Amino acid sequence: MIALIVRRLALLVPVALVVGTMTFLLIHMTPGDPAAVMLGPEATPEQIDRLRERLGLDEPLLAQYPRWLFNVLRLDLGDSIFLNRPVTQALAERMAPTLQLTLYGLLIAVALGVPAGIFAALHQNSLIDRLLMLLATAGMAIADFFLSILLILLFAVTLRWLPSGGYVAFGDDPVQHLRSMLLPALALGISIAGAPARLIRAAMLDVLHEDYIRTAVAKGLPPGTVARRHALRNALLPTITILGYTLGDLLGGAVVVETVFSLPGMGQLAVHSIARRDFPVVQGVVMAAAAFYLLANLLVDLLYVVFDPRLRDDRR
Repeated sequence: MIALIVRRLALLVPVALVVGTMTFLLIHMTPGDPAAVMLGPEATPEQIDRLRERLGLDEPLLAQYPRWLFNVLRLDLGDSIFLNRPVTQALAERMAPTLQLTLYGLLIAVALGVPAGIFAALHQNSLIDRLLMLLATAGMAIADFFLSILLILLFAVTLRWLPSGGYVAFGDDPVQHLRSMLLPALALGISIAGAPARLIRAAMLDVLHEDYIRTAVAKGLPPGTVARRHALRNALLPTITILGYTLGDLLGGAVVVETVFSLPGMGQLAVHSIARRDFPVVQGVVMAAAAFYLLANLLVDLLYVVFDPRLRDDRR
C-alpha cells in the first residue's frame, strides 16, 4: 500500500509539469495582449511597451519558459497581473467554494445514481427500470447551464425556496451556506448521476448471474441479503472507478455552474482571468485542477485495494 502511494505521488510531478507546460505554450500563443487589455483602449503604444517590459512579456517564450519552470519547481506560480497578489493566494481564496461545490455535487450524484442503478438492476426490463435509465440518460445529456437555469426558475423564481445565486461561507452561517450551495450542487450532481446509475446497473446484472449468487439464492438467503452482501459489494468496484474519473467532469462543470450562480470559486476566477489574459492565474488554475484530478485518481486506486483484497499482493 505504501509503495503504491509513493509511486503514484512520484508520478504527480512529471504529469503536472507536462500539463503546466502545455498550458503555458497554449496561453502564450493565443491572440491578445494582456498589457493592452490591462491599460485599456486609450493606452498609447509606449505605455503598452513599458508595461510589457515590466511584466517580462517582451521576451521570447524560450526565455520566459525556463524562468517559469524554475519558479514552479519552487511552488511559486507568480503574481496575478490584475489582482495584484500572488497566484497561490488568489487560488487559496477561491478554492473553498469550488471544493465544496465538487464535494456536494459528488454526494448528490452518488445519492441519486447508486440507488437508481441498484433498483433498476433488481427490476430488470420492468417499467421502472426503463424509466430510471431514461432519466439517467437525460441527466447526462442536458447541459449544465441549462439545468442550472431551470433550477433557478423553479426553486428561486417560482417557488422562492432557495436563493438564485451568491455564496455564504460555512463558518459564517452553516444553514445559509447549505441553502446557497444546494441549487449549484443539484445542477452539478444531476448532470453526472446518470453515469454511476448506468454503470452500477450493468455491474449488478453481471454479478447477479454469477454462480455464487445462484448458490446463495439456492441456500434460501433473502433476496435483499443476497443483493446487499454479495452482489452490491462486487458491483461497487467499477463504480468507484467511474466516480474517480467523474471528478474531472465535476471540475469542468463547476466552471459553468459557478458562473451561473455567481459563486466566487476557481471556475469563475478562470473565466475572468481568460477574458483579461491574466496568464499566471490561468496557468495556476489549470495546474491546481490537474493536481486535484490526479489526487482523486490516487484515492480511487487506494479504494480499489481496500475493497478488493486480491489486489493487495499485486500492488505492494
